[in-house]
Amino acid sequence: MSALSLAVRDSSTMLRRNLLHVRRYPSMTLNLLLTPIMLLLLFVYIFGDVMSAGIGGTDRSDYIAYIVPGLLMMTVGSTVIGAAISVSTDMTEGIMARFRTMAIYRGSLLIGHVIGSVLQVLASLVLVGIVAVAIGFRSTDATPLEWIAAFGLLTLFSLALTWIAVGMGMASPNPEAAGNMAMPLILLPLISSAFIPAHTMPGWFQPIAEYQPFTPAIETLRGLLLGTGIGNNWWITILWCVALTALGYRWSTAQFNRDPK
Repeated sequence: MSALSLAVRDSSTMLRRNLLHVRRYPSMTLNLLLTPIMLLLLFVYIFGDVMSAGIGGTDRSDYIAYIVPGLLMMTVGSTVIGAAISVSTDMTEGIMARFRTMAIYRGSLLIGHVIGSVLQVLASLVLVGIVAVAIGFRSTDATPLEWIAAFGLLTLFSLALTWIAVGMGMASPNPEAAGNMAMPLILLPLISSAFIPAHTMPGWFQPIAEYQPFTPAIETLRGLLLGTGIGNNWWITILWCVALTALGYRWSTAQFNRDPK
């Protein structure tokens, strides 16, 4: 059997292991998923009319269209925290140390976590999307090609943030610390253009909102689904995704190869 075949086989085994853990312990996923759903319902039904007027809309449906792309990106950030906690759990319980002594492809341990997390994120996005459609979100102007591009964007962004979350999990002394370290992945969407346009924020704060990874990703997704202008946001988003993926991969693998546990 070739080295590539061994890597694929062992990575598939680790992926199945992580998916079984998700199925057996769904409470963490549900807790992470509830945050964007509750924010969606809160902002639509409590603040919807006021927020709609603030963005120049005429009724609540305008704000639903505006907020859903941002909440989808926030779902990515909140769900990947599970990867940080899962990796840290394997580290502290000695699971990774045990696997290192076995004749398996070493990279399969991290690959299983990453692919499993991305699949979990995509499933969470489907659930949030169903809730959004149920309360009135529509994307009638998007073409099939734009829907495919939107799905690709969400997948690429999920992969980038998952590698960062895995690095956070590897660097944390315990699962609780991993969850705390990964909290910025939930907080960053709150200070992006997810809920209000960046140009309506205080002048000193606008650069913070505009030059972080979530805002260009949200604006690109908003343009694909709603037909608004995308401008330079698409290639800025791709650059962010590539940079975060490379950073997370190097960080995770360096710690994995160095950690003696």
